[in-house]
Amino acid sequence: MKKVISLVLAVLMTLSLAACGASAPEETTPSSAETTGAAAAETSAPAAETSEAASEEFHVAIVQQLDHSSLDEIRAAVIAQLEARAAEQGLTLTIDDYNGQNDSSTLNQIGAQVVGDGCDLIIPIATVAAQCMVTAADGTDIPIVYAAISDPETAGLTGLPTVTGTSDALNTPFILDMMLAVQPDIQTVGLLYSNSEPNSATPIAEAKEYLDSKGIAYLEKTGNTSGEIISAASSLVGRVDAVFTPTDNVVMATEAAVVEILNADGIPHYTGADSFVLSGAFATCGVNYTELGAKTADMAFDILMGGAVPEFHVMEGGIITVNTDTAAAIGLDFSAFSDMANTVNEVTTAQ
Repeated sequence: MKKVISLVLAVLMTLSLAACGASAPEETTPSSAETTGAAAAETSAPAAETSEAASEEFHVAIVQQLDHSSLDEIRAAVIAQLEARAAEQGLTLTIDDYNGQNDSSTLNQIGAQVVGDGCDLIIPIATVAAQCMVTAADGTDIPIVYAAISDPETAGLTGLPTVTGTSDALNTPFILDMMLAVQPDIQTVGLLYSNSEPNSATPIAEAKEYLDSKGIAYLEKTGNTSGEIISAASSLVGRVDAVFTPTDNVVMATEAAVVEILNADGIPHYTGADSFVLSGAFATCGVNYTELGAKTADMAFDILMGGAVPEFHVMEGGIITVNTDTAAAIGLDFSAFSDMANTVNEVTTAQ
């Protein structure tokens, strides 16, 4: 009798399991590990059969070259957009955030670490960081999506099958047009930059060509440390009518000290990014770095989802930013900027 009952129960259990298997919907991309676990419990299916239901997980490393407001803004925008895209798709995304403090040795160590950790994608912010990450990932298939590279070709970041990103290429002639619009009688322009900063090479060459074509003299001063940049800025006092600096990260790191020197002598500082202007520089025309960060994140996420690695993307600029505190301090009228661009952002010096 016990054998009969056992046989009946076994048959009923078999039918019950068959019914569950027939009625359960097929799940291919559940949104969480909890969903996967619940499905396994309900169906009593073996682990091998539920492996396809596990949510996808990706590991991204963001490597920022150094701290300053533009790069910080880009990093924040990249993280926000990546997290938003992952949430939309129900994916698990781990983001590790590194800062090289503008030191190549540190950046190379970070590169070795993230490659060794087996990350799925690297997002370096600024040129030297990108170059170090490309070197670290050489021989692997890890995609690299850089952010804010002014001149990818000169930096050696083109023609590589797993490397792409966004460019904040500077419109140097337009910035110098801005200079002449408010200072039509300018005689000498100071060129202040770091000769170790790849972002500066092409814009400085363009500035020289432009100034030569206008018959305007220029005086170059360079430095590779904060102290050297401050000394270089001091040496321009009394010798130039305005100073131009491209998107140079070394100068940006000490911009507050630079503008204190220049503003005291009534010298306007025209620069390559709004971060300089927020630190006290007079004016710039460049890109929106929040938009650049979001675009970088979109490119990275599409690659994670299996998309092809596209060509690098040059962000649209045309946004003039002017510091009204500085304009008042040096007595310079910037009303002419309104005739040059659709957008003129007036800001004050960040405290």
